[in-house]
Amino acid sequence: MAIALSRRGEVEPFHAMDILAEANRLKAMGYPVVSMAVGQPSDPAPLAVREAARQMVELGRVGYTDALGVAALRRAIADHYGEHYGLDVPASRIAVTTGSSAAFNLAFLAMFDQGDRVAIASPGYPAYRNIMRSLGLDVVEIELADAPFLTAEQLARAHAEKPVKGVLFASPANPTGAVVPEHDLKELVRTAADLGIAVISDEIYHRLAYDAPDISALAFSDEVTVINSFSKYYCMTGWRIGWMVLPEAMVRPVERIAQSLYISAPEVSQMAAAEAFRPSGELEAVRRRYVDNRALLMRRLPELGLPLAAPMDGAFYAYCDVTRHSNDSMDFAWKMLREAHVAATPGRDFDLRQGHRTMRFSYAGSHSDMEVALERIARWLGR
Repeated sequence: MAIALSRRGEVEPFHAMDILAEANRLKAMGYPVVSMAVGQPSDPAPLAVREAARQMVELGRVGYTDALGVAALRRAIADHYGEHYGLDVPASRIAVTTGSSAAFNLAFLAMFDQGDRVAIASPGYPAYRNIMRSLGLDVVEIELADAPFLTAEQLARAHAEKPVKGVLFASPANPTGAVVPEHDLKELVRTAADLGIAVISDEIYHRLAYDAPDISALAFSDEVTVINSFSKYYCMTGWRIGWMVLPEAMVRPVERIAQSLYISAPEVSQMAAAEAFRPSGELEAVRRRYVDNRALLMRRLPELGLPLAAPMDGAFYAYCDVTRHSNDSMDFAWKMLREAHVAATPGRDFDLRQGHRTMRFSYAGSHSDMEVALERIARWLGR
């Protein structure tokens, strides 16, 4: 019998996940691998979140929900925008999703048709590019040059060369940690509006900016689509729960697509996530550890011949130049894992043109793990 294979499966692998799989294989064999490969907090979800999930499971009342999410969680998210940003966002414009990954799928499907041109920054999160290409979109990668973030001028130039229908950017960004300053964010959103370009703002690393307050793109327009998640600041990666803030005109299209693709996000995760906004010292304690880890990496990585290739303004990543040691970051990553037992992500994930020069180190783990990892890298590099 013939096997049918779509060209959609020919997208670039997510190398961070390949590195993680090998790290897990080595751990299972007894090797003491320290992972700095994936953006996953090492802490559990807050106690109130876990308690809400426990109660749901014990009651056994777990099933489908409305495609846009349970009302309690949508209201909690809406309240969060008022409390954290001072923005009035109605719960009716919020869609709860199966992680931010589902949110990106829904946004791309609801906003763009096959062949549409959508701009992203490079370096950037590889799933943007991979998902869009698998859906038949024309991805326009704008190489960052004058600033560590996408600017209004760069977007306008790309649009002038050949019109784009949409733009997607993140602040703080993965892998660079760069934060778009308020003035530049405002100009980016307004320029997109003037040019008729739809905007998707990835705000998954909000509450993890270290030198500036969180500014949502929603502050400058109700027509932007914002994507966020409970995975990062709220330490809920495996719960697979995220959200979108949608323009009114997109609510029903997203709902219709979500009904068929996902039915709904997991009810246990939804009810638990509704407790995540409760003030808790747990999450701020985790954030303080990121601050300490960040300071350690900012000091030690350049000493190891791994200078920063971008600012570490937010998120929990250090994006480094490895060319003093190698001009092949893929080879560097695999050797470092197998010889030093430290996992990190090659830059090819984030930048197909210049990624051979860079590596991303996640500092979302414990402080002791960061110290051990840096000591191992130092020995491995003879430093």
